[in-house]
This record gives sequence, structure tokens and C-alpha cells, in this order.
Amino acid sequence: MKKKREQGELPWQALKKALRMIRWSLFFFCLGIIQVFAVDSYSQQAKFSMNFERTKLESVLNEIENQSDYYFLYNQDYVDVDQLVNIQAKDQKIEQLLSQLLESTGIDFSIQNRQIVLTSRENQNQVVSGQSKITVTGKVSDSAGQSLPGVSVVVKGVTNGTITDFEGNFSLSNVPGDATLVFSFVGMKTVEFSVSGKSVINVTMIEEVIGIEEVVAIGYGTMKKSDLTGSITSVSSDDLTAFPSAGIDQALQGRATGVQITSRNGSEPGGDIRIRIRGGTSINASSAPLYVIDGFAGGSVPPPEDIESIEILKDASATAIYGSRGANGVVLITTKSGKTGDTKIELNSSYSFDMVSKTINVLNATEFAEYINEARINTGSTAPFANPSSLGEGTNWQDVIFRTGSIQNHQVSASGGRENFRFYTSLGYYDQDGIVINSDYKRYTGLINLDFDAGKNLKIGTKMFYRRTLQNGIKSQEQYNVISGALTITPTIGIYNADGSYTVSPYGDPYDNPYANAMENVSESVDDMFQGTGYVDLTLLDGLVLKSTLDVRTGNSRDGSYVPKTLVDGKSVGGNAAIGATKSTLISNENYLSYNKTFNEIHKLTLLAGCSYTSNRGEYWTTRTQNFITDSFLFWNLDGGSSPQIGYSDLTEWKLASYFGRANYNLKNRYLFTFTGRYDGSSRFGENNKWGFFPSGAFAWNIMQEPFMQSLTDISQLKFRASYGVTGNTEIGIYRSLATFVATQAIINEVFVSAVIPNTVANADLSWESTKQTDIGLDIGLWNGRVSLTADYYYKKTEDLLYEVPLPEYSGYYTTLKNIGSVENKGFEFSLNTVNLKKNEFIWSTDFNLSFNRNKILVLPSGDVIEKWRPGHIVGDETNILTEGSPVGSFYGYIYDGVNKETGAPIYRDIAGRDAENNLVMEPDGVVNSSDRTIIGNPHPDFIFGLNNTLRYKNFDLNIFFQGVVGNDIMNFTRMELEWCNGKENQMATVLNRWTPTHTDTDIPKAATYSSITSSRWVEDGSYTRLKNMSLGYNVPKNISGKIGVEKLRIYVSGQNLWTITKYTGYNPDVSYNDGNTRLGLDYGSYPSTRSVTFGLNLAF
Repeated sequence: MKKKREQGELPWQALKKALRMIRWSLFFFCLGIIQVFAVDSYSQQAKFSMNFERTKLESVLNEIENQSDYYFLYNQDYVDVDQLVNIQAKDQKIEQLLSQLLESTGIDFSIQNRQIVLTSRENQNQVVSGQSKITVTGKVSDSAGQSLPGVSVVVKGVTNGTITDFEGNFSLSNVPGDATLVFSFVGMKTVEFSVSGKSVINVTMIEEVIGIEEVVAIGYGTMKKSDLTGSITSVSSDDLTAFPSAGIDQALQGRATGVQITSRNGSEPGGDIRIRIRGGTSINASSAPLYVIDGFAGGSVPPPEDIESIEILKDASATAIYGSRGANGVVLITTKSGKTGDTKIELNSSYSFDMVSKTINVLNATEFAEYINEARINTGSTAPFANPSSLGEGTNWQDVIFRTGSIQNHQVSASGGRENFRFYTSLGYYDQDGIVINSDYKRYTGLINLDFDAGKNLKIGTKMFYRRTLQNGIKSQEQYNVISGALTITPTIGIYNADGSYTVSPYGDPYDNPYANAMENVSESVDDMFQGTGYVDLTLLDGLVLKSTLDVRTGNSRDGSYVPKTLVDGKSVGGNAAIGATKSTLISNENYLSYNKTFNEIHKLTLLAGCSYTSNRGEYWTTRTQNFITDSFLFWNLDGGSSPQIGYSDLTEWKLASYFGRANYNLKNRYLFTFTGRYDGSSRFGENNKWGFFPSGAFAWNIMQEPFMQSLTDISQLKFRASYGVTGNTEIGIYRSLATFVATQAIINEVFVSAVIPNTVANADLSWESTKQTDIGLDIGLWNGRVSLTADYYYKKTEDLLYEVPLPEYSGYYTTLKNIGSVENKGFEFSLNTVNLKKNEFIWSTDFNLSFNRNKILVLPSGDVIEKWRPGHIVGDETNILTEGSPVGSFYGYIYDGVNKETGAPIYRDIAGRDAENNLVMEPDGVVNSSDRTIIGNPHPDFIFGLNNTLRYKNFDLNIFFQGVVGNDIMNFTRMELEWCNGKENQMATVLNRWTPTHTDTDIPKAATYSSITSSRWVEDGSYTRLKNMSLGYNVPKNISGKIGVEKLRIYVSGQNLWTITKYTGYNPDVSYNDGNTRLGLDYGSYPSTRSVTFGLNLAF
């Protein structure tokens, strides 16, 4: 029986689907906004009444703006708005009013829609005598072909100028034939264009949001990079969409300093990702960062194609505004929004071919038979294979389960707007067929962002995001899973028996062959999520703004599984079906005032104060039934099973109330101060500690602004930063401070009855973990931004660790959760950005980041904690230890010293013993026992890095991106199972080098040893350097693409994970089986990594 599923679509089928999506998107878009565009343009019939005597012209202009929707544009270097004027007017039109007002000022005006341009008559007439003058017309667009309204167009050296209209068009008269026109616009690079007698000039302007003037998102606002006092890393939308990915986590890997991203299960379609910012701060609580989507704390992340930028807040100065949720860092995500101008349609489409990047060399049929024969003889049994050589290669099970996978990624968007309305909307489709048979993942998304200027002082808007995901998974990272099964099952059998039934392993415990396991097991997940944000932005006074937001996220998911009777596990129970669902609702309301004012041109003050309230409700239920007549209905026929199992349901709720504030003070653009505080109250914590205060302070010195630095022209930026603050961690689960009970069953008078028993002890003093962080940073820029370097040192100390403390047996409980212990993370971060070469039309730039982090347990009052995190079926001793002075999750076991040359048995090092009082003495005592165990590995890397090179020449662009992790160890349980020589399962080809009486010079024990003891033998170097992405693109010239009605056309080909350097023997060093704070660097039966080739195009209409 095979699962019903869609097969991978061919590229041309995907393109047809994308084109259909465009047509429907345009239809619904036009239907939704047609009324907005039907509104008449602003009437110029407004009338004005005013009476001013000896008043500054600037004040009168401000009054005109207050009475209308007009606004003035002028150059203060040429237009004197400080002169005194007189005006008496009643019910005058704008033309009459301005003619009277400016009659004796030497100032001319021109009106274009709501824009009024003021120019000086004197300078306007300063042109070279004898030159012929012409009228120049044209259009100004951005790099994507979008019209740019409001661009200043001025004759260089004089003030004769104009601005572009709503369509980006301009007309300028009285222009000397040999003049130079200067085009300038906020956020764009200034363009100078020689007229040379031309009467028509069309100009393309390029965005300029780089360096210290770049505006970045911070908590509850934005700020120029030059004014930052905290440690923030930005990632652009171009980096996020460099290659197709299911989420931003994959796209962020290697792009940001201090951010380590690890796959939990290789390249599994829709698989989870672990992200840590400046190390893990906890042992029992979550160490995952807080995601903030367009101001919605805890929101769901949209696809990379819909994201404008990402800011990663790392130090306490940046994260303290989020208080009890900021200890693990904050990821701020800003989605794309519309801009005033023509409607812009974009299509981004790509198709990828995925191949398994590495296979593991295991024994073939002949080698396996010889190995089994030898193992049986070593245990005194009879060899089962009479003629191993006759078996040949046998079945290569990796070839059976692996295939060429594919990824389709299509997105269509529409954006634009008018003066008082802007919109951005998109539809997305992502479809991945995994490299393992019968594994796939699909994602459908829709996003709408609307912004309205409802009045001069009022802005309102909404952001809505919908996502549906469907995942068909295979068993992995568990006993007898598809991946490990392909490695351990005998190659001497095929997929089917002679009667057409599936084969099972004939050695050891019977288990299904991996093909049957993949094709017959059903594991299906469907998830629907809607997220909506509404905001009101009201300017109360000059510089004082009130903002109120309401955020809602609802989610519904359903998981279904079925094990049919054609498989071993299903046959024993007559089929096993389970279905479960979850429903979650997160609601957040935030209200805050912001005040921005400059005093005496040297004092800049920004204040923020607000409050928020968040509530969350989660509902969970699942049920299971066994023993079905037929497998045909999968998990949709639970009433057809005759053996219902005990179900499960749960309801959880939590609430968080907060008050927060921040003050930023800027003195002369040199001395920058930031003070932040947040007061949080959480229902998760004990009655005596529900509220906590989380403050921070920061100082930055813009040394480059000092007078003594002005002569150093090679230095364009030099800033020193320092910060200290306290943040918290609320992620401890629900109801952990309360006494709880669990359901059980008992027998009374030979009758089963339901009952409850105590489960946990109440702790009214339970409180947050607090992380105190110090950060010292330096920002350096050279040669007008050609080279920029950012360096940071940080020290994080987490106190009041939430830890399960053992209780005496007579208490009736096992443990209780308390705030004890501490852990530290400290390190250095470096980011270097350079423009290596910029000549003519060739540009070569490099981005390099390097991060060091050291993790250590400082205090663990209850003493060492030794834990076992090995797969359940691999019987053995403990694997990890928590101990003071060592990193969290250190590997713990014996030091492996090879094999006994006489017996072929493994040898473990004798390093310690016990004295007469049973105290541990670090001297060999001639006996190897548990006292000889020690720390044998560290899962934390020494450093992580990313190296990105971008080369552009004319219309071509080449990007080469390397990413790596160095110095971490991996406990390879897959290799343990493939080299333990138990004489029952297939093994890695390395066991061909096993000990035999005639081959004693080896470190692999003899067959039938079963050496699964935790030791340094299974600890491997997990370092790797990977060519993460390499892409080559070409932008088709507009004079060609324009012939088919396309403003922008870019085609590209890219490769992902093309090359990896590593000593790790497993499928993929970038993996974390059984992931958790104390369970790092473990690998078992994980999904392999992929090597991909992608073909794509970007279209703009």
C-alpha cells in the first residue's frame, strides 16, 4: 500500500501554475483596490484665510501646510525663508495667495499636484550669457523600472529646478545646452547627467542605504546605524533569497555574527532548525530567540521572499526592551511594504534538483556474509553462509531509498500606491520532494500589507499573513528508521519475497526493510496559520506620536499516522492508527508613545513609553486505535479498530503583562546614551515572583565626529560602544510553579477505576532565569565606506537557572523545579565588509564574519549530573555530563585505547581509582570501571564563520558564499551501530579492518564483540567548511526585455552545498539528533544533506 501523494511537477508545468497564479492575483488585487484608485486627485480649489504682519516666511508656509495637504520644497541655501513678510488674505486660492505673499521676496513658485517648489529668481537667472537655452523633459525610475515621484531635478550651480510628478516625469525650461542636471532623492544615489544639447533625458537612480546612514529596525522603532549604541546585525532580503529555502533559518546560516544555526535532521523536507545567538543561556529552559514580525512579538515568520530585512539584536541594550523574553536574543523581521508609484508586479520562480551529497560505505553481500560467518564462529556457532563469494554485491539499500529530489519555489507579488495609500500583496508556493522516497513538504502562503494616510496626523494599516503546510515524513532518528535501516539491514536480501510480500531482516530482531518502511508507513502533518496585525499611528504634537497595535495569530494543525499490517509493527497489532490535533491562539495588544525632539541643534532626545498585554491558549488532543479489518482507510477510520487505546487531551493558558520604556540622548552626534527598562508580569511563575524588572544602559562615542578627527580623511567612521543590562527567560513550560496531578488507573475490588496522583511539588518562589550581559564594541570605517569593521566582546552570565532538583524518595516525588546554578557565555565577534575593486562597470565586494563563543557551567549546587541521551535500542551507559567548569552537554565516557592484540577485545584507559575512603583519586588503579570515565568531547564549536564574495560586471553577477563551523565534536551513534561488531547487522566497510588472529594491528575489535560503551571511539571532529551557495545571474537589458513588456528580467543558475570539507564520517556534520540544551552534537539515523542545482528567474512588470 502506497501513500497517495502528488508527484514532482515538471518545470514547464510549474511555470504554467505560476502564470495562473499571476492572473488570479491580479484579478483579486484589482477587485480589492479599485475603489481606492477611483478617488479624484486632490482639488486645487481649496481657499485660505490668514493675517500676518512682520512674520517669518517659514511660519507662514507652515500655516499653509497646516490648513491644507500642500507641502513646500526648497533649498535653504538659496531660498531665504527667514525674511519677514506681511499677508492679509481671505478665501483666496493657492495661486493668488502665493503671488501676493512672495511678490517682494525674490522667490518664485511652481505647483505640481500637492507639491509647491520655491526657487530664487536671482540664482535662476545666473546662466552664462550667449548660451542657447532649451527645455529638457524626461522620466526618472529606480533600478527596477519603478517610477520615482518627487525627485529633485536641478541645473548644477544654480537653483533653476523642478521635481518629478506622480509618474516620475519632469519638464525643465531655461536649461543651457551644456549644463549638467543633478537628480537627487532621499535614499537614492545622486545622479549628475550632462545635457549636451539633449532635450529628452531618462534617468535610472540606484538605492543608497549603506554604511552608517542605513536605517535599521530596533525594538519599537527604527534608528540610523550611526546612532546605535547596541550590538545589532542586519541581513538584507538579497541574502535571504540567494537560494530557495523553506524558512529564514536556513538562509541566515553563516550570514550573521554570533548566530549559530544547526539542522536538527539534515535536509529533511520541512525539518526543524536550531538557532542560538551568542550561545545557549539555559539548561532546562528554552534557548531559542524571540521572533518579532513587524512588531508582533512571538509572530510566525513569513517566507524569505516577503521579507525586506532582518535585524538580530544581541546585547542587552538592544534586547532589554523585550525584558523577560530577551535573554536568548531577538530576531526582528520587517516584511515588504508598498511604495508610492505605479503598480509593480514581480514574479520569482525557481526549480532545483537535489541529490544526496554523500553516502556511507557499508559491506556488500559477500563481505557481509564473511563477517557474519566469522562472528558466528567467534561465538561458537555454525557459519550460515556456505559460499559468500557467490552472493556478489547484493542489494545497495542506499540506492533503493535515495532518489533525485526537487524543489519548486514560486512567488508573485504586486505593490504600489498613491499619495495616501500603499499596498503590498503576494502569493507563494513551495514544494519539496525529498531525496528519500516518499518524503515531501509543501507550503502555500499569502501576504497583504496595507498602509493608509487617513489624515495629516493619522496613519492606519493592517498586515495579514496566511500559511498552510503539508508534510509527508518518513521514520528517521529512531530505532529501525528508514535511514539507519538502509545501513544496517543485510544486503543479501531484496525488497520482496517470492510471494510478493516485503522482506524483513533475518538477523537479530526482525524489522522491515527500509523500502517497505518508507512506502508503507504513513506520517502526515497539516498546519494552517493565520496572523493579522492592525495599527493606528497618531501624531498628537510635533514629535509626539501614539501607536497602538493589535496582533492575533491562530493556528490549527493535524497529525495522522498509520502503520499497516504489511509491516512488522502493524502486523503484531492488526494495524495501528493515530490522529491528533492542536489549536492555538495568541493575542497581543501594545500601546506606546514616542517623542523625538532636537534642541539647539545639538541635543537630540528620543523617548518611548508603553504597555502591552499578551495571552496564549493552546488545546491539544490525540487518540489511537488498533486491530483493523483493512488498511485502506489509514487513520480516517478509528471506529473500525477493535482495540481503542487511551487518548490524551490538554489545555494550557498563559498571560504576560508589561510596561516598558526607553530613552535615547544624542549630544552633538558624538555622545550617545540609551537607557531601557521593562517590567514584566507572567502567569508562568510562582506566586511570590510573578513580576520582574529588566534594565539596561548603553553608551557610544562617535569619535569620528570630534573636531580633532576631521583632518583624518581616510577614516570615515570610528565609534566605541559599551552596554550592560539584564534580560530574562520565561520559556519554562506551563504550570511549573504549581502542584500538579496526573491521571492514573487503579484496581479496586478487581475493577479498574480512574484516579489521580500527585505529580509535582508547588514552588511559590519560582522565577525567571536572569541573564546579565556586558558588551564592548568598536565600529570602524575607512575610505568612505570601502572598508568597514565591527568588533564586539561580550560576557553573558545566566543566574537562577531553572533546574530539576532531586527529592528524597520518601517525599513521593522524584524532582522539583528550582532556581539554582549559573552558566556563562563569552566571546568575540568580527564582521568585515570591503569593496575590493570598483572600476568602470566592475565591482567586487566581500563580507566576512567570524564568531567565537565559550560556554561553561559556573555553579551547579546539586553536583554533577550524568545523563544518558543515546537511542533507546542501543543499550549502554551514560553519554553526557553537567559539571562545574565544563561546557553544557559535554560528552562523558571512557578513553578508547584500541584493541587487545591477543584477544581482539576493546581496551579502555585506566585513569583513576578510589582510596580507602572511596574518594576519587586521579591515579590508575589497575582496574577499568566507572571511575575511569571523563569528559571526552565538547559539542560547542571553537568558532563559526561566513565568507561571501559578490562580483558584478555590466549585467552579470556572481556570488560565492562559504560557511563553516570549526572545533565542535559529534557523538556518532550511527557509526556506533555500524562498527560495534555485534554480528547481527550490516556494518561500515571500515570493519574489514577488524581484528582477526592474523590481523592484530588495528583499532577495530573482532566480530561479535558488541562494543557500545560510550567512549572517545565514537566522538568525531564535526568541523566543516562548505561552499554553501554559488550563483551566476544575468540581467537582460531593458531595451530587450521591454519589447515583451517586462521592466526587469533576471535569469540565474546556482548550486547549493557543492563542496564540503570535513573529517566527519556520517552523512552530515550539520545535524543535531535529539536536540536540546544538554543534548548537543548527537547524531543517529539523520536525514542526509543534499547537493542542489537551481535554475531561476526574476520578472518585474
